[in-house]
Amino acid sequence: MEHFRAPLFPSAGWARILLSSGPSEPAKILSGGGSSLAVKPLADRAKVVIIGGGVAGCSTAYHLSKMGETDVLVLEQGPLFTQGNSTGHAPGIIFQTNFSRTMTKFAQRSVELYSSLKLDDKPCYHAVGGMEVAYTDERYEDLKRKLGAAMSWGVEARLITPGEAKEMIPLMDTEIIKGAYFVNRDGVAKAPRACEAMAREAQTKGVRFRGETEVTGIVVSQGRVRGVETKDGRIDAEQVLITGGIWGPRVARMAGIKLPLSPMEHLYARTDPLPELHGTKAEVTQPVVRHQDRAMYFRQDGETYGVGSYLHEPLLVSADDLGKRGEGAAAPSIHRFTPEHFRRGWDAAVELFPPLKGAGLSYAINGMFSFTVDGMPIMGPTREVEGLWVAEGVWITHSGGVGKAMAEWMVDGAPSLDLRECDVNRFHGYAYSPSYISTRAAQQYREVYDIIHPAQQLKSPRQVRLTPFYGRHQELGAVFFENVGWERPQWFEANRPLLDGKGWPVRSGWEARFWSPVQGAEHHATRNGVAIYDMTPFTKIAVQGPSALTYLERICANRVDQPLGRVVYTQMLNGKGGIVCDLTVSRLGLDSFLVVTGGSTGMHDLAWMQAHLPGDGSVSLTDVSAGMCCLGLWGPRAQDLLGMVSKDDLSAGSFRPFTAKRIIVGNVPVLALRVSYVGENGWELYADTGYGLMLWDTLREAGRGFGMVAAGAAAFDSLRLEKGYRLWGNDIHTEYNPLEAGLEFAVKMDKGDFIGRDALQKAKEEGLTRKLSRMYFDEPGRVVLGKEPIIHEGGVVGYVTSSNYGYTLGTGIALGYLPLELSKEGTGVEVYYFGRRYAATVVSDGRMS
Repeated sequence: MEHFRAPLFPSAGWARILLSSGPSEPAKILSGGGSSLAVKPLADRAKVVIIGGGVAGCSTAYHLSKMGETDVLVLEQGPLFTQGNSTGHAPGIIFQTNFSRTMTKFAQRSVELYSSLKLDDKPCYHAVGGMEVAYTDERYEDLKRKLGAAMSWGVEARLITPGEAKEMIPLMDTEIIKGAYFVNRDGVAKAPRACEAMAREAQTKGVRFRGETEVTGIVVSQGRVRGVETKDGRIDAEQVLITGGIWGPRVARMAGIKLPLSPMEHLYARTDPLPELHGTKAEVTQPVVRHQDRAMYFRQDGETYGVGSYLHEPLLVSADDLGKRGEGAAAPSIHRFTPEHFRRGWDAAVELFPPLKGAGLSYAINGMFSFTVDGMPIMGPTREVEGLWVAEGVWITHSGGVGKAMAEWMVDGAPSLDLRECDVNRFHGYAYSPSYISTRAAQQYREVYDIIHPAQQLKSPRQVRLTPFYGRHQELGAVFFENVGWERPQWFEANRPLLDGKGWPVRSGWEARFWSPVQGAEHHATRNGVAIYDMTPFTKIAVQGPSALTYLERICANRVDQPLGRVVYTQMLNGKGGIVCDLTVSRLGLDSFLVVTGGSTGMHDLAWMQAHLPGDGSVSLTDVSAGMCCLGLWGPRAQDLLGMVSKDDLSAGSFRPFTAKRIIVGNVPVLALRVSYVGENGWELYADTGYGLMLWDTLREAGRGFGMVAAGAAAFDSLRLEKGYRLWGNDIHTEYNPLEAGLEFAVKMDKGDFIGRDALQKAKEEGLTRKLSRMYFDEPGRVVLGKEPIIHEGGVVGYVTSSNYGYTLGTGIALGYLPLELSKEGTGVEVYYFGRRYAATVVSDGRMS
């Protein structure tokens, strides 16, 4: 590869080589304490200490100061605002649109923030636009889906023709693309410049920044952070925020915390000046480009072009192997460029940009940044250490929004955005194993630009967590989907014969992927007969102690003070009235309760509950999930079937809905909760895991005479949606309150004070502006997948939170929040899906009739 010049890796003069902010801008050598920031003596205390002076740390400090929290000290192990960390070497490209609403909002806030900043009259953001090209028909279809996401999240975007792309970027060979997706306000952030600009403004309010100050330890006592140790001494602090970037896992371990992320080498190069760009004075005028079908991205840089490549096998690096400044190495976040990993990417670059052929590279690096196991940032207060916060796995694209969210969280107790996807406490134990981290982080790197279906399943690792019924599921031809490590049946091939003679719609296209018509058979069997569901992945939390009732009344919106054996459906709210948790609480004793919540939300919910425990030890929380299996038995024949194997009185008069009893099923002692998420009579049956197979076999044998089927999660979802039941994370989360969500029946304003009550009272007084609404598609059989924009009279008025087909109703269903005036029955709307609009009608939100 004669166009590569060696050596391209910066040597000991890295500061001079890498600190240039533009093609003609002179380099600036910064002192240890930062450029023009005053160097003050090291403080011996601060209310908040931020470890890491990269873009996430500076953004958080800036936003804290804007919110009035100024007793903040930012510590950076090297010189401030230079190229030693990932912020310094990153090309700064910002593409705002993401299928995650949270990530898109982060990016939008980043663009807004960096567009408002200047440093010495130099802009911190160039809004030149962003273009994503489609090399294949499949990619172009996905760009239509992306346009739908942009409409839902409020990003101004459009699809453009190859000719329009050529007008914007003459160097591109647009004959080989199908079209492109374009966002006007995408562009290039000058991250080191933005860091210094934010720091200067924050410093005027009293925030302190200190470079060349390595943190060597985090002081923890009695479960609470007390400060940090540095090479210059101890600094006491009430709160500590880790924004260490690629060093994050190493820093977190100082407090006994594990972070499931891995530093990764990523190849980026800049060409020699190109004749086609000769005379260009501005740093960047052309749109930034993603060529996702080849895992590449590009940005103009004056007379040159920057080329970034993911088109190589992941190059993982241990955080323990990262260098530090002052060790005679070059920038510690940069490794030597490896041309062998760039070869395929360069060929793809030349194909799309022919003028690059024969161009040399004036600069080329293997720069490091972090990949988490699920591709999302890791943010929030840690469950293990009170007062210790994390903002890790943060890219420049999202840093402005992340900093604002962290500041809101630390000052107000809750961010304005729902951060369930980013919560530091979302991970289960297996996610912290080194093998899992390396496997999943590497796959995130490989798939960073892939077309990913919402239901697409990871291939490895699998079978991490198995219920006692896994073998029985296999015998029935279960198709397994993974959920927080659990192998969960989505449907059972054994039920395929039940499709004979049924005229349910057959799906095609995107919505048909990872789906089977067997879902309809299992749905129908549950609604009309009886079915058994494996609900073992539910998270089960025992709440006990003399103050257990008082504690639960404080954190639950519904009244928990009920007679023994009562099951209460409730939400837990934050101080703003947002829905943090959605679960049931069963009173099993005077001071003993069982909380049951979703498997995927369990660690999040447990962390919330732990954070609100009284400090006197009068309440204990125990995660009893591993020791308890659960089977759901639901349908009109459920009571008859269960009565065949239990001598207990199961009649509605004796065993009322939303009550719990201990019964015997065959030879198995069971805690039975008469509740249902599918809208049919039945029970959740809990037993010690060791009894699991006997419980399954007992029910299956008795079920033969009732035509009972085993059913999977696909039918579970269509059944709940048909009944209008909400799903936390989709239909309800912290950006919505129970009043908007139609859950006012589960709120008892007259029971006394509880978290979120004041906010709900205020919302009631001010009146609602939106409401979770139910819509039926006009086209028979139409379903979408969620997140699609809802349109009324040409304007976007909301987005779909859930969608599925109602096999009993015979229509496609969607849920979504609509302005109050549009939530009335009979209102006509449209849903944009892959470039087409599908008519739907708002219907009443009551139970299926």
